[in-house]
Parts: sequence; C-alpha cells; structure tokens
Amino acid sequence: MEQVPREQFVPPDAREMAYLNIPLPIGRGQTVSQPYIVARMTELLELRGNERALEVGTGSGYQTAILSLLLPRGHLYTVERDLRLFEATRARLEEQGYHNVTAEMATNALGAADYAPFDAIIVTAACPRLPDSLVAQLAVGGRLVAPVGPRNEQDLIVARRTDEGLSVSVMGKCRFVPLLGPEGFGEN
Repeated sequence: MEQVPREQFVPPDAREMAYLNIPLPIGRGQTVSQPYIVARMTELLELRGNERALEVGTGSGYQTAILSLLLPRGHLYTVERDLRLFEATRARLEEQGYHNVTAEMATNALGAADYAPFDAIIVTAACPRLPDSLVAQLAVGGRLVAPVGPRNEQDLIVARRTDEGLSVSVMGKCRFVPLLGPEGFGEN
C-alpha cells in the first residue's frame, strides 16, 4: 500500500485527508474505502501474485492499483458501472502504468464472465446476498471477498470454492455503498 499514493485517487479537495483512516467521497455518490478495509480485504484474498483476479466496483482505482502491484505475474479484470468514474479511472490507471489491468464498463450481468474463471474476486460494494453470478465465475480453489447484508451494515465474508461446493466465513462487520443492478439493491 505504501507504493500507491492514495492522494492521486481522491478529488483535489480531499487530498489533505488522503491518509486518514476514513472513507472519502470520490463523486457520484461513491467513496474510496478507508485504508484499513482496503488492506483487510486485500489480505483476505490471499494473493500469491500469479492469479487471474476480478474486482467488481473500480471506483477511483485505489484498490485496483494495489491489487495490480500484488499480481506481478497475474492479471486483474475490473468493472465499473458509472461511466464518468470508469473513464477517469481507466485513464488514471493507464497514466500511472498499471499494465496488468483490464478495465471495462460493467453491464447488467455482474462480473466479467467472458474472462472467468477467477482465482480471486473482490466486491467493493454491499451485496444483499452473495451474488450467484460471481460464485459461478469463481474457480475451484478461488476466494471471493465481499460485504454481504442489508444497506446499513454488512458482514465481510470470504467464500472459498472447493470441489464439494462453497464454504463461507464471516470475518467481521463493515459498511459499504450499495451494489446496484439485478443482484444488488436495484438501480438507485
């Protein structure tokens, strides 16, 4: 995380607060997560560096940049549904040299099924339940980290896919902006 300057991923008026352990607004009703939760979710992915990973909710690209550096022999696919955030973030990632990242606009289909299966999936928005479409994109042996629960507070979960099915562990409480779309909290 030391290698990724958080101030480059927040609006100019929030830069003086970039290193406080708080979420910061990035516009369009979205936030960049507080550094602690970024670190915790990244840790729970248990990346070894060669995985094919998926990030659902690119946002400002801060988490994306961190994951990119942790995947020197792997590749990160990231999807964002807000066009303005997507365009600004894709340009920022390209300018800063994160070349092992494929950033795409999200569709109504959650994730990036064309690139599946994934060894690791991280969701950076609250899901009312574990999304079936993302579980289907998870490779055997893969890990999915997501906030799951109602809008006001979620469980941070790790789901692991095995040959026998899916095991889910609750790692603590958290609070995220809502996932939108058919497997989220609707459109607004």
